[in-house]
Amino acid sequence: MNEVSLTRLYLLRAMYLLVVVGLALSLWPDVIASKKAFSAWEFFRGVETSMMAAFWLLCLLGIRYPLQLLPILMWELIWKTIWLIAVPLPLWLNGALDDKLLPNVFAIGAVVLVYAVIPWSYVYRHYIQKYGDQWRKVN
Repeated sequence: MNEVSLTRLYLLRAMYLLVVVGLALSLWPDVIASKKAFSAWEFFRGVETSMMAAFWLLCLLGIRYPLQLLPILMWELIWKTIWLIAVPLPLWLNGALDDKLLPNVFAIGAVVLVYAVIPWSYVYRHYIQKYGDQWRKVN
């Protein structure tokens, strides 16, 4: 019995592919064409770039193994949701959201697509309802 429909698996694969293509277009040209080495970048720029490259590689694997790599999409969903709630929402509520931040809000707001493709019943069964791995040796 399949826990997740083939259609849902293809939607997950499409999401991983969207991330892979998007990051290939936005991240890798900067890394490859950069005249500066990673060590010459500002510290947080290097950290961010390295993390995004790792995320890219994991999403590449997610195309083949969409359910096994589901936690990586959940990580994306969580950090983007936190950012949207913590950064632009208070600015918008106070009427202080400026035009410079809007492109980031829209790009990160695309996280709604991740909410739409995640098989939430699978997540519930495998990450909430299921017992975790043991912590100690049982006699």
